[in-house]
Amino acid sequence: MTLTELRYIVTLAQERHFGRAAERCFVSQPTLSVAVKKLEEELGVALFERSKSTVQVTPLGEKIVEQAQRVLEQSSVIKELANAGKDQLASPLRIGAIYTIGPYLFPHLIPALTRSAPQMPLYIEEGFTANLRRKLRSGELDAIIIALPFTETDVVTKPLYEEQFEVLMPADHAWARREFIDKEDLLKERLLLLGEGHCFRDQILEACPAISQHLNSPSNTLTAEGGSLETIRHMVASKLGITVLPQSAIGTGHYESGLLASRPFKPPAPSRTVAIAWRASFPRPKAIDAVTDAIQRCHEALPETA
Repeated sequence: MTLTELRYIVTLAQERHFGRAAERCFVSQPTLSVAVKKLEEELGVALFERSKSTVQVTPLGEKIVEQAQRVLEQSSVIKELANAGKDQLASPLRIGAIYTIGPYLFPHLIPALTRSAPQMPLYIEEGFTANLRRKLRSGELDAIIIALPFTETDVVTKPLYEEQFEVLMPADHAWARREFIDKEDLLKERLLLLGEGHCFRDQILEACPAISQHLNSPSNTLTAEGGSLETIRHMVASKLGITVLPQSAIGTGHYESGLLASRPFKPPAPSRTVAIAWRASFPRPKAIDAVTDAIQRCHEALPETA
């Protein structure tokens, strides 16, 4: 039994597909299949049920995969402990961020971190909160930047900054003459939202629960979806509707003057708390401190309507 074989079965249990699991493990499908079969023969039990279309984990396999996951986490800790005596800022840091934070934070974070920790390059990944959570636990990522609430066993979470939401609209929209926007007024316009799976979408629906009723209505014509905040901003610029964005993603300056306008909500405005999370056992606290300090400096340096 090897760590590599344990990694194979954990990945296969997550993907439920030999091809995708092999791709994630950077091996050929036959290599992964043979290794899994070899481990099953060594243990004398079937870990997976195989069919032409699906791969299912057996009840006993579920328990073994859970233990394998813990073993992999601990092996990662051993490697990290071995590097703990070295310069904590002298090796790459693997950091992830949710889709609605990463594109707007990283362009500022990377230059700031290059100045304060030049020997610590970043491996960067963007994803949904659930995927980032899984990769943090498995050791594939060292830290993740997410929106609260976020709780996970044996994971430390530190709030970084508060970010208010604003309404983005075409510059010639009637609301551009207002100082503030009332949340209930969103129901009167065609509202562009992110698709399901994005926590920012959930935060908007939480701030204005009545929108959910329109989403679930068979006659819904007042909402439309986009795959990213960038795509939604482009649709607003083309006058398809309005949207709600975090301040860092407003980006009215990305277009020629007079195309887009943004307005804050009437107080109390909806907002989100951006935080960083890392495993409690991660042995490079100075690296986390360097990232945390750099992010807070970046946020303080940005104008309120970034």
